[in-house]
Amino acid sequence: MTDTRWLSHDEHAAWVRFTAVLELLPSALDLQLGLDEDLTHFDYFTLAMLSEAPSRTLRTSALAARTNATLPRLSRVVSRLEAVGFVERAPCSDDRRATNVSLTEAGWEKVVRAAPGHVNAVRRLVIDQLTSEQVQQLSAISSAMLQQLDPEGRMLASDALERGSRAD
Repeated sequence: MTDTRWLSHDEHAAWVRFTAVLELLPSALDLQLGLDEDLTHFDYFTLAMLSEAPSRTLRTSALAARTNATLPRLSRVVSRLEAVGFVERAPCSDDRRATNVSLTEAGWEKVVRAAPGHVNAVRRLVIDQLTSEQVQQLSAISSAMLQQLDPEGRMLASDALERGSRAD
């Protein structure tokens, strides 16, 4: 049995504060998007990932990877978004076993309408609380954690980091 490397006082304080942010931030983002656009943050994130994809379409498996969702969770969210006309599913032309999810025009309009309020919330809750140097530090810290949490670079954020490091 190995010895446990307990957290120092400073490490413990940082961890407790970080876990508080992890708990509070999703609820705050859900609240803003729910009140303004009747969306959860995950709904918005799903629409946003589709809006950034070529032809606003992704295979279900790729969308799950970009949103860090299990296929069952994503399926439930896509079903809900499909029921209100924001996305549609169709068989993948390259692989009939796969399904594509596409952003509809109504979905595009929804994500465009939701984006300003979401950005304002992100600014109010996170970005505007930090100095420019702290924003750079937050990016570097997040990048370091993503290398451990998403070593295959499945999420768009990890993929963007990989592209950025190749450009250096």
